[in-house]
Amino acid sequence: MTQNPRSTTAQETRQDLGGTAARAASPGREPPAALITGASRGLGRALARALAADGWRLIITARGAAGLTEAARETGAEAVPGDVADPAHRERLAEAAHRLGGLDLLVNNASTLGAVPLPPLGAYPLDALSGALAVNVVAPLALVQATLRGLRERRGAVLNISSDAAVGTYEGWGGYGLTKAALDHLSAVLAVEEPDIAVWSVDPGEMRTRMLADALGEQEASQAADPATVAAFLVDLVKRRPGSGRVIR
Repeated sequence: MTQNPRSTTAQETRQDLGGTAARAASPGREPPAALITGASRGLGRALARALAADGWRLIITARGAAGLTEAARETGAEAVPGDVADPAHRERLAEAAHRLGGLDLLVNNASTLGAVPLPPLGAYPLDALSGALAVNVVAPLALVQATLRGLRERRGAVLNISSDAAVGTYEGWGGYGLTKAALDHLSAVLAVEEPDIAVWSVDPGEMRTRMLADALGEQEASQAADPATVAAFLVDLVKRRPGSGRVIR
């Protein structure tokens, strides 16, 4: 997999919905609220720091309770540890969002590679594929469904973290890639069905994360982008609020 060049959204037109960006900028109004999954490390944690610096109220979740507690201490977020593939945990996240009055931003960042080392599709363990689909596709949709009322009322946004593996044909990346292709399609259809909500499927490029190291090794991961750089790009995206579409950093 290769680093993607910076680019604009696939849909260039600005979507002036009076939603997330307007709420963040309006004096006298409560700060905007976001839920970020996979926030104990990597991009999720970096994005939590960046949004907290802009005054957002945050709910963060991840399976790693220790890292999540540290992230909550850094950002003032409400930490709700657990697995997004667990329906009971998703209910707890929806309840936390409801206590904040609904979400202005849902970030589906939690992800799993599936089988590691990355096997060819002809030998891909189907139980591992089912697990990857549960985390990478079913959980994001379930969280959209659980928080949709608030997103509609607040004219919010959904940010789904995708990958170039969703559109590229990389040997060994078929299992992970097909889950991200499904997430891209989910995003595109949701944008059509919910025109008052901005929906972005973002390919962040390679990042210096544990996931990339697990897939390609420590050396290649060390040369990838800092998650904080990608987080800054995402915060700018939310502020600009362009039209829904696939975004390549």
